[in-house]
Amino acid sequence: MARPSSYPLELRKRAVRMVGEVRSDYPNESAAIKAVAGKLGIGLTETLRKWVRQDQVDSRVRPGTTTEESAQVKAMKKEIAELKRANGILKAAASFFAAELDRPHLRS
Repeated sequence: MARPSSYPLELRKRAVRMVGEVRSDYPNESAAIKAVAGKLGIGLTETLRKWVRQDQVDSRVRPGTTTEESAQVKAMKKEIAELKRANGILKAAASFFAAELDRPHLRS
């Protein structure tokens, strides 16, 4: 499981927005990302690059899995795991009660 980001959401949004705004001032996107990361004190330029790429995916500029889709998949996987656990419990209970019915009982 991924750890939560140490950067606040507002900083991430601002950084992505700044990259878009200053992109034309630099020869390529990598240079713009490096400059913005330095100005905002973001440790690794790779971190900011990932934020920019995810923003492009979320805005349907770039193909990929959006943040919303990822959250839905995560929720569905959690629900499937819960259903599998419940199903296992029900199977165990059914086999227990079936075994009880098959045993000969002495009536008094």
